[in-house]
Amino acid sequence: MQYKWFVLSNTTVGTLMASLDSNIVLIALPTIAKELPGTSVFLLLWILLGYSLLTSVVLLNFGRLGDMYGRVRLYTTGFAVFTVGSALCGLSQTGTELVLFRLVQAVGAAFLFANAAAIITDAFPPDERGRALGINQVSIVAGAVTGLVLGGILTSLLGWRSIFYVNVPIGLFATWRSYSGLRELHRPQREHTLDWAGNLSFAGGLALILLGVTLFALGLLGGAGFAGFVATGGALLVLFVWIEQQVKFPMFDLSLLRIRLFSASIGAIFLNALARGAFSFVMVFFLQGPPHYLSPLEAGLYLIPVSASLAAIGPISGTLSDRYGSRPFAVLGLLVSAAGFLWLTQIGPTTGFLQLVGPFILVGLGMGLFASPNRASMMNSVPPARRGVASGIGTTLVNSGATLSLGVAIVAMSKALPLSSLTAIFLGAPPARISPVAITHFISAAHTVFEVSAVLLLIALLPAALRPREGRAAPSPSPDSDAAVA
Repeated sequence: MQYKWFVLSNTTVGTLMASLDSNIVLIALPTIAKELPGTSVFLLLWILLGYSLLTSVVLLNFGRLGDMYGRVRLYTTGFAVFTVGSALCGLSQTGTELVLFRLVQAVGAAFLFANAAAIITDAFPPDERGRALGINQVSIVAGAVTGLVLGGILTSLLGWRSIFYVNVPIGLFATWRSYSGLRELHRPQREHTLDWAGNLSFAGGLALILLGVTLFALGLLGGAGFAGFVATGGALLVLFVWIEQQVKFPMFDLSLLRIRLFSASIGAIFLNALARGAFSFVMVFFLQGPPHYLSPLEAGLYLIPVSASLAAIGPISGTLSDRYGSRPFAVLGLLVSAAGFLWLTQIGPTTGFLQLVGPFILVGLGMGLFASPNRASMMNSVPPARRGVASGIGTTLVNSGATLSLGVAIVAMSKALPLSSLTAIFLGAPPARISPVAITHFISAAHTVFEVSAVLLLIALLPAALRPREGRAAPSPSPDSDAAVA
């Protein structure tokens, strides 16, 4: 096998595993709440949010570490750490332990996410990167959706712990393959240093905002306290931007934003993730909670049209974008997804599988059309020496947007439902404990989330449509550029 295809197969397994675990847990949450001692609603939510948050805040520094010490070395380390974290999650005896062990998983996932796209870009020639990154990007998005299906099957047949144990044999094999087969094609730049001040301010800002959101939504924090958390978190993010302009080797290289194609691509990426992040969260509780009360297996099967349509179109859009450019596919993907979310605002208590197939297919097709071409244009727009950082920035914005989207969904539900009803839904209470009025309010909150998603996708059309054509981007501001920007 040509080396480039070996790289693609290995990195696709890595990103698939890391993205699977962002959602494979989601569909098992009601079961975990019932079976794992000491699992409160707050801990239940942070089993999800902790993984996404930590992955988001360390990605950029892990991309920088890859530039400094070797992308392959740190990618392989990520496989090993992720595998250990998965085993520990399966052994958890309390909700607190599961939250902590999910953070170990997140560290491994961040190593994988931060370096995979850069390793692929190093191995493939420019005219094949769109297809290669398209396949890899589909594994990220498809993993997040397929995780719901696989999680439902495993949870129903083998119990919730199996969703973590399934990673162990795959992770051990993939770690060995990475160690023995991948080659370092990038020259490490060890003169660079890590931006600890930027990392701490970014992590603190996001963490405070998400803590404020969840504590407020669960009635554990008043309006003044919520405002204080969000204001302090926002101030730290402003401080982060200032720090990045002062340090010699910033975590978030703001100079890359001078490349118009790069800035347009990451702007569209962030808005797209902010729109989509809450989709799986809302649909899982819509299917497993009121009004359907499906099993994890049934709920997972309901979501197959999303992953199937995404997997079908993703590689095709990546290949076509190599020939025709990314702009038409990114724009079309956003429009198709927006139509799917608007369609979902019509769901009601009696909506069944056949009524959900249409909007689910549109959501999946839109994801596949947008993700691959947009990622390829982003990676092609920066010089080779900056690809580790660029990959980290892109994936950080994806994870940050998706995590903040979860926060928006939680607040929307908390405003529409009494706390007792919200708690009952999240903990998988029997139907007798949830009133018809609460079901109506829950569905109304879901409509609100989907309306906001559609609006955000339409806003994302601006950076997607106004991006420069590939080959006409602004020149790289980096003095060590050794390739023309695309």
